Amino acid sequence: MAQKESDIGMMYGSRDTDTFLGLPSCTDLKSLEGGVAILGIGCATPYASVGAYCAEAPTAIRTTMARYSAMGSNYDFDLGGPLLGPSPKSVVDCGDLDVDEADAAGNRRNIKAAISLMLEKGAVPLVIGGDDSVPIPMFQAFEGHGRYTILQLDAHIDFRDEVDGERLGLSSTLRRASELPFIERIIAVGQRNVGSARPADFEEALARGVTFVSGREVQAKGIGRALDLIPRGSNVLITLDCDALDPSIMPSVIGRAPGGLSYWQTIELIGGVAERARIAAFDLVEFMPSRDVSGLGALTAGRILVNVLGLLARQGAEEPKN
Repeated sequence: MAQKESDIGMMYGSRDTDTFLGLPSCTDLKSLEGGVAILGIGCATPYASVGAYCAEAPTAIRTTMARYSAMGSNYDFDLGGPLLGPSPKSVVDCGDLDVDEADAAGNRRNIKAAISLMLEKGAVPLVIGGDDSVPIPMFQAFEGHGRYTILQLDAHIDFRDEVDGERLGLSSTLRRASELPFIERIIAVGQRNVGSARPADFEEALARGVTFVSGREVQAKGIGRALDLIPRGSNVLITLDCDALDPSIMPSVIGRAPGGLSYWQTIELIGGVAERARIAAFDLVEFMPSRDVSGLGALTAGRILVNVLGLLARQGAEEPKN
């Protein structure tokens, strides 16, 4: 029998767990009572050419982060205190939403319904994807709850109208978001290298009011302009595509490209948003477990989620007023 690899978490009492960090489980969304609700969503509208290549991401990230399950009350230097803060609100892991690679329309309905129910219960969704088509129905669920800014962290602009006839896939995420009447502005950070966008797609994004802060600009000038674009007091939907990150810390993506955001640039940007606005939802997508290297990508993704979870646990969960 193979010996289990030693891990730092074992020294402090961490054990295998089915939930993120061993947090309480709440698989019945109807019983939510506000707070923060974690939900794994393995896919929405996968392209036939690649399939649901991120479907196992929620499990992989939870498994890697189980090593920290006994440390939730320890001092976290990224957050300046215990994970959930001095007055923790309800934080639960709702497990994984049932999805079917062969039923994209059904996936989208289920995602929208689940996020809608979370909002009805006053919870802030924290979604572990899944490919980058997952945010489309997630965004749609916010209709009728106020007006929102989208902050996208991504190497690509995702503004194709369609790919091989599919208009709701991962290359069309921001294009579809730009069509939602309750989205006031879109700020996209971290673009670099080359993706599916043609020059006309980029021009269309500009025409629809998307503001870009490229990876090169972030490297040269920092995250300041991106933060300045977030209106104070606004309600922000943050979507993080893992390929926004440099592959030295996030090798687990389908399209690696050098020059991505560092861990600290990402954390400081999200934290800066929380200081000036309300994070109404967060999703992490495009983590590809089969391309991970020694669990490094899962650890990076997990630690980003921990930081977001800590921020959400410290902010108010009231309904948007704008």
